[in-house]
Amino acid sequence: MFPKDVYIKRRERIKDLMQDYGGILFFPGNHDVPFNYPANIYPFRQDSNFLYFFGLDQPGLAAIIDLDTGEEIIFGTELSIDDIIWMGNQPSLKEQAAQVGIEKTMDISQLAIVLDKAISQKRPVHFLPPYRGETKHWIEQLLGIAYDKARDYASEPFIKAVVSMREIKDQYEIEEIERMVAVAYEMHTTAMKMAKPGIKEQQIAGAIQGITLSHEGPVSFPVIVTVNGQTLHNNYYGNILQEGQLLLVDAGAESANHYASDITRTTPVGGKFNQRQRDICQIVLDANKSAIQAIEPGKPYREVHLLSARIVAQGLKDLGLMKGNIDDIVSQGAHALFFPHGLGHMMGLDVHDMEGLGEDYVGYTETMKRSDQFGLAFLRLAKPLQPGHVLTVEPGIYFIPELIDLWRGEGKFTDFINYDRLEGFKDFGGVRIEDDVLVTDTGSRVLGRPIPKEVDEIERICEE
Repeated sequence: MFPKDVYIKRRERIKDLMQDYGGILFFPGNHDVPFNYPANIYPFRQDSNFLYFFGLDQPGLAAIIDLDTGEEIIFGTELSIDDIIWMGNQPSLKEQAAQVGIEKTMDISQLAIVLDKAISQKRPVHFLPPYRGETKHWIEQLLGIAYDKARDYASEPFIKAVVSMREIKDQYEIEEIERMVAVAYEMHTTAMKMAKPGIKEQQIAGAIQGITLSHEGPVSFPVIVTVNGQTLHNNYYGNILQEGQLLLVDAGAESANHYASDITRTTPVGGKFNQRQRDICQIVLDANKSAIQAIEPGKPYREVHLLSARIVAQGLKDLGLMKGNIDDIVSQGAHALFFPHGLGHMMGLDVHDMEGLGEDYVGYTETMKRSDQFGLAFLRLAKPLQPGHVLTVEPGIYFIPELIDLWRGEGKFTDFINYDRLEGFKDFGGVRIEDDVLVTDTGSRVLGRPIPKEVDEIERICEE
């Protein structure tokens, strides 16, 4: 938990941003979720917006901010003797609320009464888009909004206000992310050292998840540990590593305060890149480093994405896999056969920060709309950058046999893609290199302890 003043100032700021709308801001916290019977639960994860404004990391809470009176209330349940027997004594609800600067608490049973009164007075109740089924049910019970319509009734002014606040990271948040990059350093260098023939992906996945659990918290998302890096989000860990393969590891850690890191590295199984792998990895590395260097306040991230796409296209052209004018290749989207995703996304309390609020609210503006072009349409962050933004830079090159065959069969981009030469790369897999980057007043800074990404650096780590 951060100092009390952090949460007080955040709540004062949201009141200022929402003062013209009036009514109540409603913050439902998350509940425990059982995975096979009621007492056997998944590890609890509090709602990120509740954490941002109220900081209390336990199930069964809710909060409101009354925009008209300024009143702030946390709702919950005091411990029973049964709770104490099973979990030990805990601070009272009132004591916990005081830790984040809130004086008034009420039993959770009173929440419906408070909200009913506001509704009867025709005062708006603003809430953010729910993403869990139980929260949608709760909203249905409390506000009378049908389960399947809950997201439709989320408050757009509230969404925009929260995005404008959460997208600018303060020093406390930056320090949290940097600490988690330090954990990711240990995770990724461990994976590099383990990437030897005969090792199962599962062993590496288990080892790196154990590292983050031994520090502060869990992984920040289900780790990707795969020799089939051409599959972008591959959570299968059943393959046995073989000499000559590439192992793609996309993994990060979550702090006790729930801030995330998100790093990707690609390692040769057996410790040495062959020439073909070295060539492809160097193209991706050049795209990664050039993109980071290009980041600065005011520059749309879409421009940085397109810069990285041009570097990828030029590198593939130099290898004889693409042909034609580079600007035409990128403007028409032919490079997306190899680079079919966006360059990166916001990071913070959520590894894809605030994605639950709606990707277009987070990554786009009223005047900058999402493209419908294959590849570019998957760009999560496109808008102009600001100091305090924390984002990922993660270019990649992937050889997806099914996509190659589909495009070749359709005769797609034959002026730009050398399909005959490409046949020899269909067994290659994929390469991605990802860093977590802070936008500064003058440019950018890669966060945390530098994690080896140069080809020679990775080979040296593999020898340890």
